[in-house]
Amino acid sequence: MVLISKKKHIYPISTGLRRYLIKYGREVDIPIHYRELLRFSSSIALYDFKGNDTLWETVFYDEYDRLDIHYNLKKIYAILKAEGDMSVMQHLYVDRVDLCVYGNTKPFRVRIVNQINDNFDYFYIKHADASRVYGLQLEHLLSPNRINFMVYQDTLIEEHIAGIPGEQFMKHHIHDPHLNPIRISKEFVKFNERCFVRLLGDMHSSNFVVDVTPDFEETHYRIRAIDFDQQSYEGKKSIYLPQYFKQNNTLIQLGIKHITPESMVQYQREERALIATRLKSSTREIEDILKSMENDIISPQENVEYLRNDLAKHYRNSIFLKCNSMGEILRLSLKQVLHK
Repeated sequence: MVLISKKKHIYPISTGLRRYLIKYGREVDIPIHYRELLRFSSSIALYDFKGNDTLWETVFYDEYDRLDIHYNLKKIYAILKAEGDMSVMQHLYVDRVDLCVYGNTKPFRVRIVNQINDNFDYFYIKHADASRVYGLQLEHLLSPNRINFMVYQDTLIEEHIAGIPGEQFMKHHIHDPHLNPIRISKEFVKFNERCFVRLLGDMHSSNFVVDVTPDFEETHYRIRAIDFDQQSYEGKKSIYLPQYFKQNNTLIQLGIKHITPESMVQYQREERALIATRLKSSTREIEDILKSMENDIISPQENVEYLRNDLAKHYRNSIFLKCNSMGEILRLSLKQVLHK
């Protein structure tokens, strides 16, 4: 069992990170900012179809504000999904704007509906936190998943990551007779390794989803992170290992039952080899983001010192003790996958 030390501090976008975002097309001028969505006049609790409180609130705006805000939200969706082609807006409408009142950055979730076929999609508007932006970009570069997001000033826009929430998958799908326990266990081992290598923390069951893809012979599983606030922030090594969160015990026990220690080591090595391949294929982007992180403050100094000591013991590598920032620690962590 692991515990997060305290509520995470929100770090602003630094000059170096801003330059990186502009260089690689992540900085995009948008028609409405996070702070403008805070002008809602009222809100009500949002319940799921079973009557359970989702801990989100649906917000409402005065009529004049609502028309302007909804129009600009559709423009953002067009930028996010269609490279700014506004012709896609004519069949869309904003069905709902929700606020997560318990979230660290109090994000807004926008539900967009196509009035022709009632198909819907979501995207998120958040107060930009440097840790989260680093986490999103590192996920895009180092994981098997592509991430669509953009930043403007102090506002962060993210597309919705589809999948079955981790806690729901363990509660409702783990006993499905069609479940392949070996495949999902293998994916959890690989997910655990991805998080540890690139230092993405706090991956308990509420912070990841399971993407299930049926194939003609078998079912494939992909575990995807959906929360990146704890990118290279905490000082304890265990925070970066999903295997230590009690919320993940169902998947952990499944792996203990169906995977041998030898197979686990094999899957870990496979994932590290894949990360090494991605490092080599995106050399310039990764070098630029690591340089930005090395000169950025995204964690208290005591966390940096604690983590470098932990990783020096884990890898039996005293070079970690010379690291003075989370960026330097991450660079050295990534270097470990390049060594056989």
